Amino acid sequence: MSEATDEATNPAPAPTVWPTLRCTDARAAIAFLVTAFGFEETAVFADGDQVFHAQLTWPAGGGVMLGSAGDRGADDDWSRPPGTAGVYVVTDDVDALHARATAAGAKTLYGPRETDYGSREVAYADPEGNFWSFGTYRGEPRRG
Repeated sequence: MSEATDEATNPAPAPTVWPTLRCTDARAAIAFLVTAFGFEETAVFADGDQVFHAQLTWPAGGGVMLGSAGDRGADDDWSRPPGTAGVYVVTDDVDALHARATAAGAKTLYGPRETDYGSREVAYADPEGNFWSFGTYRGEPRRG
């Protein structure tokens, strides 16, 4: 079964929930997330170092959106300060991701471990201070 489908004939809908981050250095955050974890840079709308909007796609589905912190008027009415997010990402191979992330210098919060709910997980802090947890737990199936 593919990561993007519940059943071969029932493809998952396109992602409609996107964690969003504000970053002190959005360009560096993008480079880190691509290099350390394997996100794909899908879109970046910027003027120099000021990133207005970026979309990073997770290869197995979904992704994150981010932009530079600063005076953005109404766009900042709801955003959190840089370094205050926590994001969980599903991956089939926690150990390979851990090898990649540590090779890229990611700060490990905890190494690969088994959870009491059947997941294998690992967690990091990115250079902005956000927490990233990667694990095999896909959540419970949708009801009805």
